[in-house]
Amino acid sequence: MLMLQMSKRMLTTVDPKAMWKFLYNFCFKGMMSVQRFKRRLKKGEVFPPFLYISIINSCNLRCKGCWVDVAAEKQAIDLKAMNRLITDARKHGNSFFGILGGEPFMHDELLDILAAHPSCYFQVFTNGQFITPEVAERLRQLGNVTPLVSIEGTEVISDQRRGRAGVLNKTLRGLDNCIRAGVMTGVATSVCGNNIDDLLTESWLDHLIERGAHYVWFHTYRPVGPEPSLELALSPEQLRRVRQFVVDMRCKKPIGIVDAYWDHNGEALCPAATGISHHISPWGDIEPCPIIQFATESIHDPRGIYETMTNSKYLEDFRETASQATRGCIVLERPDLLKQFVERHGARDTTARRAAMAELEAMNSRHSQHMPGHEIPEKHWMYRFAKKHWFFGFGAYG
Repeated sequence: MLMLQMSKRMLTTVDPKAMWKFLYNFCFKGMMSVQRFKRRLKKGEVFPPFLYISIINSCNLRCKGCWVDVAAEKQAIDLKAMNRLITDARKHGNSFFGILGGEPFMHDELLDILAAHPSCYFQVFTNGQFITPEVAERLRQLGNVTPLVSIEGTEVISDQRRGRAGVLNKTLRGLDNCIRAGVMTGVATSVCGNNIDDLLTESWLDHLIERGAHYVWFHTYRPVGPEPSLELALSPEQLRRVRQFVVDMRCKKPIGIVDAYWDHNGEALCPAATGISHHISPWGDIEPCPIIQFATESIHDPRGIYETMTNSKYLEDFRETASQATRGCIVLERPDLLKQFVERHGARDTTARRAAMAELEAMNSRHSQHMPGHEIPEKHWMYRFAKKHWFFGFGAYG
C-alpha cells in the first residue's frame, strides 16, 4: 500500500518527460552503471559510478560549518571542461552526476551543462533561492534533473545556520516553484544539534508530503572546515536516533528517504572508501570526498577522467587506508591517520584559503556513523534490496 501511495504521488505530480528521465536515466541506467562498476572491481579497476562535482565555489549564503571557500574569488568549471568530463564518464557507463557548489545556480552555464547531456541524470544540491518560476519551467523542459533543496531548520534556525535573514521563505519559494512545474524535487537536511528536534520528525515529513516534495535526504553534520561549529555535531545517541528514524519512516511515509552512510544490514559505510563515489572541486581537483580537500590529480589531465581516476595511486591508497581504519568517516574518527596519508602522497591543498592542513591538525577524534553493536538493519524490503545490490560495501571492508 505504501509503495502504491508513493508511486501515485510521483506519477500524478511529476511531468511525464521528467518521470521517464528519472526512471530510465537514473534508475535503469544507474543500476547498469553499478553493475559495470562491480565487474571492473573484479579486475582491480575502480571508477565511481556516481561522480559528485562542485562546479562553482561562490554562494549567496554563509552557512556555519561550510568547508567551501564561498567568499573567495569566483572559480567555476566551465562548459567545455564539464562536457569533456561527462562525455568521458559516459563512455564507461556513467549516467548520474551530483552537482554541488557553492550554489550551482550561480554558475552561468549550469542549464547549458544539463541540456548538453540529455541521456544523463543530474541531482543539483541547491539552496533554492535562484529557482524562479522561469528556471523551474526550464528544468521541467529538460527533464533530466532533480533539484535537492537544502532546508536547515525553522525560520530562526535557518537564519542562524545560514548567515542571512529570511533564508527559509526564499528557499521555500524555490522549492514550491519546482513542485508546481512538475519537476522531481527533493529536500536535504544536514541534521545537527540545533535542528534535529524540528526536522527529524514525522510532522516535518508530513509537511513535506503535503507540500509536494518527492524525496528527502538526511545528511549528518560534519564539523570540518575553517569554522567547524563543534557544538552542532551529533552525539552517538543522536546518530542512532537518525538511523532509527530513517529506517522506521521508510516503512510508514509515502516519500523517498535517502541516506548514504549505512548498508542494508545497518552497518556503516563510507561512499568514498567503497569507491562508489569521489568528488571534483571547482578547480577541477579530484578528491576522495567533498570534505577531504587534498588532491594529486585533476580533471584537466589530458588522459581524461576515467584513465586518471583508475590509475590514481592516491585514490587507491585512500580507499585502502579508510576502509582498514573504520567503516565510518576517517575524517572524523582518525584525522591523524588522514594527515599521514596526505603527507605520504604530498597531496596539495585544494582550498583557496590554503589552510586545510592546519584545520586537519586541529581536529580531534570524534564519533561518526560507525556504531559497532548498535546496527539497525533496513526493515522495508525495497530499501533493503536496493542497498544490498546497488549501494553496499562492495568488498571494501573485507
